[in-house]
Amino acid sequence: MARDTGRKKDTSNKLIAQNKRARYDYHIDDTWEAGMVLMGTEVKALRAGRASLVDGFAHVRDGEIWLENVHIPEYTQGTWTNHAPRRRRKLLLHKREIQKIITKSEEPGWTLIPLSLYFKDGKAKVEIGLARGKKSYDKRQAIAKREADREMQKAAAARFRRR
Repeated sequence: MARDTGRKKDTSNKLIAQNKRARYDYHIDDTWEAGMVLMGTEVKALRAGRASLVDGFAHVRDGEIWLENVHIPEYTQGTWTNHAPRRRRKLLLHKREIQKIITKSEEPGWTLIPLSLYFKDGKAKVEIGLARGKKSYDKRQAIAKREADREMQKAAAARFRRR
């Protein structure tokens, strides 16, 4: 018989950081959710809700996936055990997922980028995506499509209000 400890397990997703620019600059082909190997002060800084994925990328090294250039600032109440803000962090994935990522990312033109950083069930997770860079005309098309959608929404709302 299981005992009830009185504490409720956190089953919500708390978004910490999102790389909005990534979906604008890249075509995202596939995404994976990965855990991260973090130090205690990094977890505390993330719980404070501070991180930046802007310059981040992931790469394969010795059959493992590593996250580089993701900025997690030092914990303000940390001591000499504080972490380096832009240190290399190992990503935790299943072996099958790692093999799939390795085969896909070895093709020229593909890169791994972090899309979002969040807590899921109390554990820090990062969503990484296999991406290919967009050309400038692709970006212009995306902007034109977004503006056309916005205009359609406005027209529909105005028509609905007239009734």
